[in-house]
Amino acid sequence: MATLLGSWRHGGRQGAVDLATAIELQVADGHLPVGTRLPAERELAEALGVSRTLIGTALDRLRELGVVSSRRGAGSWITSPGRPGPDPGPSSPGLIDFSRAAPYAPPGLVRAVDAARERLPAELGGIGYLERGLLVLRERIAQRYTERGLPTTPDQIMITNGAHHAFVLVLRMLTAPGDRVLVEQPTYPNALEAVRAAHALPVPVALGDDGWDFEGIEAALRQAGPRLAYLIVDFHNPTGLRLDDEGRERLATVLSRSRTPVVIDETLAELDLAETVAPRPFSAGDFSILVGTSSKSHWGGLRIGWLRAAEDVLARLSSARYGLDLGSPVFEQLVLAELLADPEALRLRREEVRRQRDVLARAVPQHCPQWSFRLPDGGLSLWCRLPEPISTRLAIAAASHGVHIAPGSRFAAHGGLERWLRVPFSQPPDRIEEGMQRLAAAAASVHGVAAGLPVT
Repeated sequence: MATLLGSWRHGGRQGAVDLATAIELQVADGHLPVGTRLPAERELAEALGVSRTLIGTALDRLRELGVVSSRRGAGSWITSPGRPGPDPGPSSPGLIDFSRAAPYAPPGLVRAVDAARERLPAELGGIGYLERGLLVLRERIAQRYTERGLPTTPDQIMITNGAHHAFVLVLRMLTAPGDRVLVEQPTYPNALEAVRAAHALPVPVALGDDGWDFEGIEAALRQAGPRLAYLIVDFHNPTGLRLDDEGRERLATVLSRSRTPVVIDETLAELDLAETVAPRPFSAGDFSILVGTSSKSHWGGLRIGWLRAAEDVLARLSSARYGLDLGSPVFEQLVLAELLADPEALRLRREEVRRQRDVLARAVPQHCPQWSFRLPDGGLSLWCRLPEPISTRLAIAAASHGVHIAPGSRFAAHGGLERWLRVPFSQPPDRIEEGMQRLAAAAASVHGVAAGLPVT
């Protein structure tokens, strides 16, 4: 906290005002997200070298502004003006949401908003309907693909309202009721819902402990004749697996030989937490459509994603889009363009996610020693193997302990996966720790034994 606040003037009543303002600025810039627990007054006073009276006066001011909430016995935490935030105290009845692997807004978002506001007047002379998206944003996304090893031009990029919206556009263009769509097992639940909403049929191919089953994919392509494939090759959701360059070439060959178009979901591709050289983006020529989003690397509230495809494919997608929407918000595109121009924003996000991953990786064996997992090199979740097929029962029990979590069956095309549970590490460390404590209590109630004891 002292490091975040940096230098600020202090002394007397004005010192309390300065401190309150400094904390408020950290909240506005995303360094102190809603729900962050503040240090005890005595600890903060010692760290800053000021009196407890000054700290108390500053907190009183922040409470008046609606930036801080407090409760006797639970301490103080960051809220949002006019709206109380989640109580992060251990005794809080507030829900911990482990069902969504989505991070809070990053530091620097407010600065990007301010910069976008300065650029907005230049866009006001147009009508605001841009079916492909703002050129500056398409240029920066194309540049990022080129830097990753896949040469790309802005004409190969279309801006969408998130990666999910992009996938729905492709389904609308390429599939008809009754068509089959090849998917991994497990896979992203909302993609399965989108396939079913298009009245198509998911055809699952199981992922093994070591990754993709190429023989199984070839067999499914040959026997089921899917009209489309949907795959996640970078920090697969939920397993965290990543396909290497050799595997990508093999998969591209298989799909190209069968002439099967494929959507590659790159939602988590930028959350690379390893120090190794990353594989190149997947490419199967005109048969591959890459979809990405700012939701995980930056913030879901922007609701901006994109498609990377051949120009003739994007022309067909533009026609398919008219039945769904007429373009993505201009201002949010400007904000994302500013964020993409700042490499520090992504570096800080990766550092934050790496810390949260390590917190969860320590908490799982501490609170649920019978669970096992493979530590992923990126992404936002652990795919935990349970000692018994109790995933659905555990998710139901967890709700009564204040944790919302999706059972393994949600990630399956036709049910199953009861020995698996996805646990995200997208929340602050204290919420992750508390969430695992609650999950351990829920697991104990399902097992009928004390938490942490062997199940017989």
